[in-house]
Amino acid sequence: MFRIAIATATVAAVCAIVAPASAQPIYPAPDPDPFYAAPANLAGFAPGDVLAVRPMPGLLHIPGATVTMIKFRSTNSAGQPIAATTTVLTPLNHAPNGPLLSYQHVINGLGTQCAVSRALYSTDPRQVIFEAPALNALLLRGWSVALPDHLGPNSAYGAAKLGGLITLDGMRAARRVAHLNLADSPVALLGYSGGGMATAWAGAMAPTYAPELPLVGVAAGGVPMNLVKMIEGIGYAPHPAFGLAFAAAIGLEREYPTRLPISDQLNGTGLTVRDQIANSCTNEIMSAGAGRGVMDVATSVSLAYEANTRAVLEENSLEFYEGTPTAPVFQWRGHHDVLIPVDSIDATMARYCAAGVPVWSELYPSPDHAVTGVLGMPSAVGWLDSRFRGDPAPSNC
Repeated sequence: MFRIAIATATVAAVCAIVAPASAQPIYPAPDPDPFYAAPANLAGFAPGDVLAVRPMPGLLHIPGATVTMIKFRSTNSAGQPIAATTTVLTPLNHAPNGPLLSYQHVINGLGTQCAVSRALYSTDPRQVIFEAPALNALLLRGWSVALPDHLGPNSAYGAAKLGGLITLDGMRAARRVAHLNLADSPVALLGYSGGGMATAWAGAMAPTYAPELPLVGVAAGGVPMNLVKMIEGIGYAPHPAFGLAFAAAIGLEREYPTRLPISDQLNGTGLTVRDQIANSCTNEIMSAGAGRGVMDVATSVSLAYEANTRAVLEENSLEFYEGTPTAPVFQWRGHHDVLIPVDSIDATMARYCAAGVPVWSELYPSPDHAVTGVLGMPSAVGWLDSRFRGDPAPSNC
């Protein structure tokens, strides 16, 4: 249930920086599978270039689909080359150059084993891919489905812009693998909450970062579009999902180690909890943070408006990103979602509308973030189906 955009609201822990110290960022243990490792000549490749491909075993919970894993060159938030991965599910009824959907699954975790490519094959019930029924429904439509590991090689939980870059490069890579027959496929994006962050960022950056992609639609729901407001809304009191908040602070430090030195500002308890969850997924993170708040782990609280911190948060907030999608947008949210600043979603959609983007917005009466995701998904998929068919995109701007 906590597979939600607290992943970004989570950055509340970021507000805890002041006293100088010497603690260094903590990174996840490298995946033991050498397939995930970056090649020595990575800088010689362009974004989206395929680095390696391998067939994967079939999945019992997604019967009939052929599974292919792709390693490709992508870019991190600082513009440096990284190796990233995506898993492509090919349906039995796949037609050459049929639709390709990139589905950004929610990933709440700091360990490499939390990545979608790992969770698909996990025997741990805590790592179950709950979206398996939805994936089967998409495959029955004849769509190929790409599932990017959009947190990147350092499991940079909370780094929304990074997720968008990896998503776009993952689609580029999938279309370049000859035997998948996707070279001329129309592409679309789908995701909710934390997955919606990567989706929405990919849609907004596509015109400048990957303009060659034939992107026909972007469906993103429950997207945290202003991390600064999320911090202000969460505050410093103990919170049921504080573990996820703290994990996002650690993830952002991994992506911005010099600009957001979270570890320097942790007290003894904070460093202990940080080390405890550095390679953990949702359940362990939630447990470690249960009953805690920012002041339990930090030396002080005064960075909410510090320039460097605010700059990082704004760089990962779509409300502050000047670019706009060129593909049609479908967005859904709850009327009174208590986890995300809904006014920031509305402001961002208004800006898209003013720029001439066809936007279709759907609102649901549920105040529960997770339930809203379920309620809106059928409409999002139906909307995407129309985009793949080439129907004119509706707008209720």
